[in-house]
Amino acid sequence: MANLTTAISVQIDRDDKEKATEILQKLGVSMSGLINMTIKQLIMRESIPFDVSIPKKENNLNKYFTKEELNKTIKELAYIEKHPEEYKSYDDIEDLKKALLSDDEL
Repeated sequence: MANLTTAISVQIDRDDKEKATEILQKLGVSMSGLINMTIKQLIMRESIPFDVSIPKKENNLNKYFTKEELNKTIKELAYIEKHPEEYKSYDDIEDLKKALLSDDEL
């Protein structure tokens, strides 16, 4: 039996299409190729072949910091909030950059 093909049409955001096309070109895969691979995987697995979820933002910090580091930071922020007069503030981003890049204490 000959392979029959059919066309599908999808409406997507123009910027999303451009970004996706750029990534796919780097990978050497066409948009059509990606869609075909995804559909084949959908059929083989009988489910969506990738995770579909809303990332939990609160878990992201736990990847990079220990619980102790996060607790210490929370305490420091609470102190800063109660005693803002003890900390220098900056109204200009350039002044902040200079202060961060200098050897002087902030």
